[in-house]
Amino acid sequence: SCSGHKTSKIHLASDRRCRPLSLVLTAGQAADSPQFVPVLAGVRVRQPQGRPRSRPGAVAADRAYSSRANRAYLRKRQIKAVIPEKRDQAANRKKKGSRGGRPVTHDSELYKERNTVERLINKLKAWRGIATRYDKKPESYLAGLHLRASMIWIDDLLKTSR
Repeated sequence: SCSGHKTSKIHLASDRRCRPLSLVLTAGQAADSPQFVPVLAGVRVRQPQGRPRSRPGAVAADRAYSSRANRAYLRKRQIKAVIPEKRDQAANRKKKGSRGGRPVTHDSELYKERNTVERLINKLKAWRGIATRYDKKPESYLAGLHLRASMIWIDDLLKTSR
């Protein structure tokens, strides 16, 4: 924008219960796909004992995250990718014929759960400080996101302990 007003963009991961697992804040104009690995790198799930888990069984994401690099990263870590292929990627693969590789498959039942991230964003924005972006400093905004994320976790833990 011409006014010099800087914006920030939230990139995040959630579990199936719409609880935040990892938050990354970037400049507003940053592309989504390069944030895929940093967001996943931030995932740490503690069990009652043992080391925190950092490798989910599957990752569902929308088309914006469908890149060869992201798929290779998941494959290397033996994580199931539930990401539909971008139309241009599918067209390029088909154009190459048998050299283009196998079509991307994704689990449509797991993909339906992708809206957990959208629902989490709504929960984050239900807090006025996040929705209005009253504090413009990225550090303060990120602190607010972490505070709100903690509140979501506490609320969920209180619901499940009853």
